[in-house]
Amino acid sequence: MDWNRDQIKQRLLVVCGGVAFYCALQNLPAVIAALGWVLGVLAPFLAGGAIAFILNVPMRAIEALLPSGKRWRTLRRPLALVLTLAAMAGVVALAVGVISPGVGEAVRSITGQLPAALQRTQERLAELQTLLPQLQSLAENINFDWRGLSQKAMTLLQSWGSGLVSSGGGLIGGVVSGVSTFVIGLIFSFYVLLQKERLGRQGRQVLYALLPEAWADKTLAVLRLSGRTFSSFLSGQCVEAVILGSLFIVSMTVLRMPYALLVGVLIALTALIPVVGAFIGCIVGALLIAVTNPWQALGFIVLFLVIQQIEGNLIYPHVVGSSVGLPSIWVLAAVTLGGKLMGVAGMLFFIPLCSVLYTLFRGFVKARLTARKIPAGKWNDPS
Repeated sequence: MDWNRDQIKQRLLVVCGGVAFYCALQNLPAVIAALGWVLGVLAPFLAGGAIAFILNVPMRAIEALLPSGKRWRTLRRPLALVLTLAAMAGVVALAVGVISPGVGEAVRSITGQLPAALQRTQERLAELQTLLPQLQSLAENINFDWRGLSQKAMTLLQSWGSGLVSSGGGLIGGVVSGVSTFVIGLIFSFYVLLQKERLGRQGRQVLYALLPEAWADKTLAVLRLSGRTFSSFLSGQCVEAVILGSLFIVSMTVLRMPYALLVGVLIALTALIPVVGAFIGCIVGALLIAVTNPWQALGFIVLFLVIQQIEGNLIYPHVVGSSVGLPSIWVLAAVTLGGKLMGVAGMLFFIPLCSVLYTLFRGFVKARLTARKIPAGKWNDPS
């Protein structure tokens, strides 16, 4: 059988890829270490890309509202970026302004109830004194090696102290590294946002220079679909968080529960993390309410479970699912699968990822049905 040059290249690529994959499996620890080092080097730029993608969602909407004349051509992009940063700072300041007074009020409430708590503690100690003779006789019948126990406690404390000192140094180094990565990534994101058309044009040039034209077209189509889907997901997630926080503010105000505004804002902020985020706000809210009235805290937990069921089965799948073009059942499946595989990050990432895969697979199925000339009556619902 005669092989042309393209077939020989394809088979050589397959053989080389198989050899490289086998060598990677044989040296898996070294490969993982090398990937970790590469990710560490690229971390600021990956973080910058993520920040730029998030900021681009509101920035694009703000830029569309600005004048488009010749005099504004050079000012629209920087002004849109400044307004976006100002809007984000305003949201953070508003959240802090709502949360800080509530936290201060909670601290004052806890401080005011400390005397009553101490009084109750003294009463319990007085009750224990009546049982002291029985406890003393019971203790006399139990033999403890107090010296050995104290030595073990001292050894444990020394090991904890040395571990705390060493982990403290690592913690400081991690904080410094994280802050520097964020600052570099933020600066890089500004450059990406201000030059996104130019960078996009350069990326397309690289794709068409390195890949066959058909492959480059398909790659760009997938990238555009992914960009639209992830942007819609961010918008839908923010809308869902606002709806959930508003439901808690209104329902807690109607039921005359304390800290309604504070708890609603906390739940709205934590609800940006799909599914599990609202539970974090629930724990904080229940602890705050329990200081004032434990029974109301129990009622708040019941209220949270009711609203969470409504949000998880009705609001979230429809709001987020409609924004990414994913049916409700697949939204729930994506959240569950992402949480099992990658935790919170998986919950955030798998919904838009599954939406992209769902859209691509749906297009593939329709193309195959058209190519095979399958009548629509065979796969449509019977009338």
